[in-house]
Amino acid sequence: MTQPSVNRRAGIAMEDEELAGFLRDARKLHLATINGDGTPHLVTMFYGLSDGKITFWTYRKAQKAKNIDRDSRVTCLVESGDDYFELRGVMVYGTARLIDDPEEVLDVGMDVTRRMTGMAAPDGTASNGAGENDGGEDGSLREYVAHTARKRIAYVVEPSRVVSWDHRKLPGASVG
Repeated sequence: MTQPSVNRRAGIAMEDEELAGFLRDARKLHLATINGDGTPHLVTMFYGLSDGKITFWTYRKAQKAKNIDRDSRVTCLVESGDDYFELRGVMVYGTARLIDDPEEVLDVGMDVTRRMTGMAAPDGTASNGAGENDGGEDGSLREYVAHTARKRIAYVVEPSRVVSWDHRKLPGASVG
């Protein structure tokens, strides 16, 4: 009886291109780290992407940073949909690798902020798949992000396992 559920699960998994597009177009994720007492610590974060890997930044003294310093294992969930046949998601299990070089932290912060606000990247492409370039705003944005970056560190999630689903692929679902 386990075989049908395995086949169904495989049937709703996203293809690599779908998965990459889903992560590119979304802006927020749920980040799970492990507290010192072993309980989960779960927060919603805006995120960036670097070579297809999830990146995020946070204040050095944040609980999530303390947790990652102690145990770098994380789980990231990006999801969408309100009704069952609309549910889509990607869950990335992995380790959070610290980025503490100030320029690299600033780069992550710029990407996260552009995606968060819908601003386009310098190459003219929208960072989150929507929005238009605001022209000369990048300089003042960089100044603002640089100011907040002084107290921040960043991470890139090195995936060990990725699980995805798209319930629009289920029998009986109507997409469109």
